[in-house]
Amino acid sequence: MQLYANDIEAANALRDSVDEIKKAIGTIIVGQDDVVEKLIISILCNGHTLLVGVPGLAKTLLVKTISDALQLSFKRIQFTPDLMPSDITGAEILNEQRQFQFLKGPIFANIILADEINRTPPKTQAALLEAMQERNITAGGVNYKLPSPFFVLATQNPIEQEGTYPLPEAQLDRFMFMVTLDYPSFDEEVRIVRNTTGAASVELSKLLGAEEILNFQALVRRVPVPDNVLEYAVGLVQKTRPGKQGAASQANQFLAYGAGPRASQFLILGAKCHALLRGKYSPDIEDVKAMAPCVLRHRILRNYKAEAEGIQQDELIRQLL
Repeated sequence: MQLYANDIEAANALRDSVDEIKKAIGTIIVGQDDVVEKLIISILCNGHTLLVGVPGLAKTLLVKTISDALQLSFKRIQFTPDLMPSDITGAEILNEQRQFQFLKGPIFANIILADEINRTPPKTQAALLEAMQERNITAGGVNYKLPSPFFVLATQNPIEQEGTYPLPEAQLDRFMFMVTLDYPSFDEEVRIVRNTTGAASVELSKLLGAEEILNFQALVRRVPVPDNVLEYAVGLVQKTRPGKQGAASQANQFLAYGAGPRASQFLILGAKCHALLRGKYSPDIEDVKAMAPCVLRHRILRNYKAEAEGIQQDELIRQLL
């Protein structure tokens, strides 16, 4: 682990490391530069991310590639309708000595890929709640601490698809970002097909370890934030709350409820990291605006009027900005 003389030097090292990671990931993942950056920001802010897109957009490959570029343990959990909570957290078994022994589940890793998280019923989805928020799980009355750092990167199919269970609002709020993936452009799809149908394979080198990530997470926390940026973030979140003081007319007209204080926290954390990646040592309002769609889109609920008129969350966020 390299030691830095001061935070400025560490911030420059962070930017250089992320540039290397993005370049390495770009050799496997074509396009999706913004998605990759959001995932890296969430990791550096110690947050979780939900990736939403139709099947076949390489969501799983993207998460696996990021874990390959980091010196972290990685586990994939395929969510299915018959998955039980103990399949995620682990279970107590009776060993040969007739004693109960806890067998750890796949949740005990640095990076968890929760694949198609909305394919499983709410009872099993809820098994992730304590792990995501508390960074530990409880089994048989005993508390087990999860590895550090710990991230859940979940993929979700659009809820309009058959056989899906919409995530409860409490669980959605645990995710720092909701990142949407779209179809690639024509040129990008040509490159994807060329890269994935040939014989060549790419081996990624490990670029960041657990200790470095923990130190960079602490660095992000130390980034100073001007009062006007802090007030802008809080004001933006308060605009989303219908019927409350400071609510925007769009919120009163089209939203059933708005974002909570956790949105303000994630806006500022994300803005800090976004600024560092651009060579700034303090965030400005533009950094907050860059984080707003992926922080707010899963924290605001449209009412019937918005659904009837086909107004989407992203359009409402654009109007609020």
